[in-house]
Amino acid sequence: MGLVSDAKAARKVLRNALRSRNTRRELARRMELEGTGEPGRVEIVVYFADTRVNLYQIRQWYAPLAELAATHPVTILTRSPGATLTLKDEAPVPVVYCRKVTDLEAFVGRHDVKLVFYVNQNTKNFQMFRYGRMWHVFINHGESDKMYMTTNQFKAYDYALVAGQAALDRLSNKLWAYDVATKAIPIGRPQADHFAGEVPYPSDDRTVVLYAPTWEGDRPAAAYGSIASHGVAIADAVLASPAHRFVYRPHPRSGVIDQEYRAANERIIAAIAAANAADPTAHHVYDDGPQLGWQLADADVAITDISAMVYDRLAVGKPILVTRPASPDAEVDEQGYLGSAEWLRADETPRVLAEVDRVLNDESARSTLAFWSAHHFGDTTPGAATARFHAAVEQLVAEWERCAAQHADDRRTSESDPFDDDDDEEGMPASGD
Repeated sequence: MGLVSDAKAARKVLRNALRSRNTRRELARRMELEGTGEPGRVEIVVYFADTRVNLYQIRQWYAPLAELAATHPVTILTRSPGATLTLKDEAPVPVVYCRKVTDLEAFVGRHDVKLVFYVNQNTKNFQMFRYGRMWHVFINHGESDKMYMTTNQFKAYDYALVAGQAALDRLSNKLWAYDVATKAIPIGRPQADHFAGEVPYPSDDRTVVLYAPTWEGDRPAAAYGSIASHGVAIADAVLASPAHRFVYRPHPRSGVIDQEYRAANERIIAAIAAANAADPTAHHVYDDGPQLGWQLADADVAITDISAMVYDRLAVGKPILVTRPASPDAEVDEQGYLGSAEWLRADETPRVLAEVDRVLNDESARSTLAFWSAHHFGDTTPGAATARFHAAVEQLVAEWERCAAQHADDRRTSESDPFDDDDDEEGMPASGD
């Protein structure tokens, strides 16, 4: 078995190397034809060091960034050639590829970058942190009560733009010696002002149930995924009902580690296809597209795991069922919304339609939902979060300009990095939430 495993591992390494080489060649060809894409002026950088698998983390910021770029030139800096190719095709702001740290140094030398935004905790963020003449700002890719939201890595950033009071409380309670009052700025959920995509099914009498599970996780404490424990039973029940429509949006990393999880995911996808073939008027949906918004805004009830999807839905203020992790090792923080959430346990999934009806019609559940929506996001009136986002940016830009004037005679310095290396498409550490 050891020799077989070694052979499989060797083949995987070879495949990844070939794919990485081909991707780099394609990017080089495209940059030769189109140029680097670097604009003449940049004030705000979004630093994205990850690969294609985690593009969902930056995609949800496209619309807010495009709007912000009207007043402050925004550019995305990338480190992965594959992610760069995709972002050049779909991002609404310029995308510049920096293969090495020396490329970063040259870029910083050409522009007065005021703010650098980070949407995740990729380890290569540290390579950008060395530059001190700019504010490093963690904007994250979602709001949740997962342990990811209170990592000590928050202290590495000059500032963090967070959702609301719940985030402030969470950071205050979990992080020692973190100055929440000055370092964390609540802005709500500006992405919710730009929910994207058109609903791909007709408006009819069916109750739409969104099931948006997360992946299986890479450690026991983060084993929040429900596809293997809950998902098949949920899908079977909803697909069997002529009164309901099933929308399935699994996390893009679902099944990357656990074969059972992958098999359950594939079974649900196949069941959706079979149900639509049996009844073309059902319009059940398997959704793996890049746009996120219509799913959350349109579904009558959403079923999610403990993930940012809970809070994206909470920002809409419509009924939610949260799957209770089957793993006893999964860390569940019930001090916030999860302490009042409508839980769905694995043994309750055969009766999931009754739970769907209950949260739709229970006035107490609706009142609880409204309270927690305001606690996490503040004013959810359309446009309010965007206004707070822009106000936070203007506050930080003004602070940058004050410091720049104070240190006008400082000399820029470049530093070599003994850990600098060439990035490839498969060699990046995962930073998925």
